[in-house]
Amino acid sequence: MPVAPNDVRPFGALDDTDRAILAELAADGRLPNNALAERVGVAPSTCLTRTRALRECGAIRGFHAEVDPAAVGLPLQALVSVRLAAHERAAVDAFRARSVRLPGVVSVFHVAGAEDYVLHVRAASGDALRDFVLDHLAVDPAVQHTQTSLIFEQARGMG
Repeated sequence: MPVAPNDVRPFGALDDTDRAILAELAADGRLPNNALAERVGVAPSTCLTRTRALRECGAIRGFHAEVDPAAVGLPLQALVSVRLAAHERAAVDAFRARSVRLPGVVSVFHVAGAEDYVLHVRAASGDALRDFVLDHLAVDPAVQHTQTSLIFEQARGMG
């Protein structure tokens, strides 16, 4: 059965137009609806309906401004790798829940390999970064080991 252009689709059933909308918004989240509709080749009303449906099904998680960390007083960035002491689901879930609320944490990645998590952290200085690791991670009984890598430069990809 064909899908009408304005139908809400489940997340796994996106078509080429939906994927084109997502690609354009990933490149420029501030793109006005009329320009977005023109770029993907649909009517503005259809584009608006599809964009709303993409938000509702979770394909679009949100819109945000990419702010220079130095402009908000957090010029130092680091990736902090964390190895947990235990790997039971409850311990893993509890660490993730705590870590996303820690000050300066931008993103939390659950990864495969020798480490369990990588935290993208922003800090005002090297001292502040050291304090973050010592005050929030080293004292956490769930954390067995940390390793901090400073970020010298960050470039955002198109994907």
